[in-house]
Amino acid sequence: MLSLLLFRQIAQMFLALLMGYAVVRCGLLNSTDSKVLSRLALYVISPCVIINSYQIQFTADRLQGMLLALGAAVVTHLIFFLLTAALKRPLGLTPVEQASLIYSNASNLTIPIVTAVLGGEYVIYVSMYVIVQLFLMWSHGRLLLSGENQFSLKKVLLNINIISIIIGAALFFLRIPLPGVVSGALQSVGGMIGPLTMIVAGMLMGGVDLLQVVKKPGIWKVTALRLLVYPLVMVAVMRLSGAARLLPDGQTILLVSLLSSVTPSAAAITQLAQIYSDESDYAGAINVLTTALSLATIPIMIMLYQM
Repeated sequence: MLSLLLFRQIAQMFLALLMGYAVVRCGLLNSTDSKVLSRLALYVISPCVIINSYQIQFTADRLQGMLLALGAAVVTHLIFFLLTAALKRPLGLTPVEQASLIYSNASNLTIPIVTAVLGGEYVIYVSMYVIVQLFLMWSHGRLLLSGENQFSLKKVLLNINIISIIIGAALFFLRIPLPGVVSGALQSVGGMIGPLTMIVAGMLMGGVDLLQVVKKPGIWKVTALRLLVYPLVMVAVMRLSGAARLLPDGQTILLVSLLSSVTPSAAAITQLAQIYSDESDYAGAINVLTTALSLATIPIMIMLYQM
């Protein structure tokens, strides 16, 4: 049943992606216009979703669930690091390819899916994955793409999503509810994240020659690893570990963690590559292709997890 709901939600998001693609191909907008929408999603809508997700009742069970989700996020990234390190030399993976394999588009894609399929109360478990990934992406990911060896904790902590998680967690643990008007505004604005994210992805796809994208050397290698090999490893780990039995709601919490790990390559890798690397076009191509194909692979991975 959940797989069917998930497939339906992803199909709806795919239609939103086609809308974004259409407005660019029809000449109504340019693909570069997506940068404004992307910034809106990053700096306004995503923080609203994260903060609002913490506006739930504090319970011991929920705290245990957050710790389970946090542990799953750490283990997932550790496995992705080890897999990438093992494959780097045999497959000749470039820094952009390595980053695209390790970091998923969890915040942009998982939050709207979880909100629609499982409910807003489960977004708090997505934020556990997001906080681990953001810390690693803006430390390890930035160093990987830039070739630098200096780590800036300040840049990590000043990331808007990290700040949002800190604010939301503080309200949660201090048991401070936001006024109804404020909470309603956050929920209303946050509801735009799913359609807007997919429209942005569609606009990016509309601005590139898809035939040239699929011809790029190595892109299918990265796509297969990101959407099939790495997710299959995580499905096996989460099913065989027995961690789902640690809590009454453990299976669903780990499902949220799995969803976060099987999404396409992170859109933020393209942004980092624009700043620190000369492979931003390639990073964008990986994001476009994995986003398009993930609409088929994500339901398959969830179905395998639930079998």
